[in-house]
Amino acid sequence: MSQSGGKQKVKQHVIEEWTGKILTSFCIVLLVVIIFSMVYFVATKGLSAFFQNGIKISEIFGTTWKPDGEPPLFGALPFIIGSFSTSLLAAVIAAPLGVSAALFMVEIMPNIGRKYLQPVIELLAGIPSVVYGFVGLSVIVPFYRTIFPGQGLGIAAGATVLSIMILPTITSIATDALASLPAGLKEGSYALGATRWQTLSRTVIPTTMPALMTGIVLGMARAFGEALAVQMVIGNAPHIPKSLFESTSTLTSVITLSMGNTVMGSMQNNVLWTLALILMLMTFVFVFIVRRLERRAQR
Repeated sequence: MSQSGGKQKVKQHVIEEWTGKILTSFCIVLLVVIIFSMVYFVATKGLSAFFQNGIKISEIFGTTWKPDGEPPLFGALPFIIGSFSTSLLAAVIAAPLGVSAALFMVEIMPNIGRKYLQPVIELLAGIPSVVYGFVGLSVIVPFYRTIFPGQGLGIAAGATVLSIMILPTITSIATDALASLPAGLKEGSYALGATRWQTLSRTVIPTTMPALMTGIVLGMARAFGEALAVQMVIGNAPHIPKSLFESTSTLTSVITLSMGNTVMGSMQNNVLWTLALILMLMTFVFVFIVRRLERRAQR
């Protein structure tokens, strides 16, 4: 009885192991198929503007967007500049705040930081984009309108809203990087007579810099693909702004505003898919940068 029971248990374990392997393999294959299907779908739609409609690449990087004109013009350079400007400025604003918050929670006041500051930052990650956009439209835009010339709509308002949205991403990754730092590294610095600030600025931050940069790049990728919140505060004007307080637009804004008003397969619809392809390629660039930073951190 004991031998037959033991064989039955071994057989059951083997079945469970093979079942787990099959399910895991199926999920991995399904994930790969979905990713490649999305890339193939967006790429075929995005390239249709060049092969079916005869649009040149130089026209996409023009400065005039008049899809209803004669002839129609699809210069998307203002949208590309708007996306990069808001993302870079948001990263410039959020990176010091996120890294400083992580240093406060891990190195300076860990008890108070993790008890009060960390829940507040995590709460920011769960707020919907439309709420950020509404707050930006009700608070940030009137504030900029009062202080600076213009209507308050523009890159500055969009970047301010995005900086708050990407702050949890940068802070959480920076916190994990600082928490995983070996304690002996800091103790050795203190043993050599370094102050807390010298230890943080010359030992902790340089050591964790690749991981900190990973958080910043991921935050930029999050900001680059944001649509609704930026759309509500940036003004959605199809021209290159001359200042941070002029209305402009982004790739995500023009796609969300125009895609529902176009006919599938038309020239304007294909151009919008081309802009979506540019967004996807930029996402791949951000992922490549993150992978390079991770490899540098492992060395």
